[in-house]
Amino acid sequence: MKLQAANPPEDFADVRDIWPLAEKSKFLTCGSIDWHVQQIGDPKSATNILLVHGTGGSTHSMAPLATILADRHHVTLIDLPGHGFTRGETKRHYTLPGMARALSHLVESMATTPLFGVGHSAGAAVLLQMALEQERRFNAIIGINAALEPIEGNAVFSPLAKALFVNPLVPSAVAWQARLFSPTRSMLKNTGSPIDKINVDAYDLLLQKSSHIAGALGMMANWDLKPLRSRLPELSLPVELIVTDDDKMVPARVSRAAASEAKAVSLYALPAGGHLIHEFEPKKIAGRIDSMVTSLEEVPA
Repeated sequence: MKLQAANPPEDFADVRDIWPLAEKSKFLTCGSIDWHVQQIGDPKSATNILLVHGTGGSTHSMAPLATILADRHHVTLIDLPGHGFTRGETKRHYTLPGMARALSHLVESMATTPLFGVGHSAGAAVLLQMALEQERRFNAIIGINAALEPIEGNAVFSPLAKALFVNPLVPSAVAWQARLFSPTRSMLKNTGSPIDKINVDAYDLLLQKSSHIAGALGMMANWDLKPLRSRLPELSLPVELIVTDDDKMVPARVSRAAASEAKAVSLYALPAGGHLIHEFEPKKIAGRIDSMVTSLEEVPA
């Protein structure tokens, strides 16, 4: 698929001075989507890593991890459709297969071929879907508190998300309330991860963007994780799921069950760190990623 340079959205100029890794940002049109992409590290590195954020996140969520990994690897960060500063999505891009396919097309069109995929929460599900559809080949995938089954209470929440998503006034109303009442810190407290002020401010800005609210709602309203969950035993490439036992948003039992059912899936458990462990303790997660990369690079072809 043809790749073209795109103009930054107007609201990106307003936050460029404070947005993590903004100096590495570029905007690329692939198909019907204008992607926000950041690349950091030596492009000639033998190891390329693709970092994918979760629902409601953006490149900023992966920036602390990317900065550390870039000392040894070439790293690509993206905003998923509807999130952050990626624009032009349609409803079909909000489904898990649609999102995975769109990201596959972007990666195929870029000169850099990621050999390792690292995804947080829903981002891990996107990478696994890409691997299952064989539209993107990875040497390995690492999931951080991976969302591999519907969240508890989904029978109530999913219909609500669908109802909110189809109402065009809801995203603007939520963004307006965020500007007035600043709910960011109380929301982040529920993750159990005390992250730094830079990323707190980034989440605060995202909550004030109606397009970002619409993207997060669209993703939650249109995803169905059951087919992915049932197909995990089909995976042949190495997959490691990093979990924190104190994650209240995606319980560790989700990854433990996946590791017990799929031969290619292994588990690496941490006692604490919360849902945003990669933002709270990026050095620890980067070290684990380095270990997996090194172990696979040492295996004879």
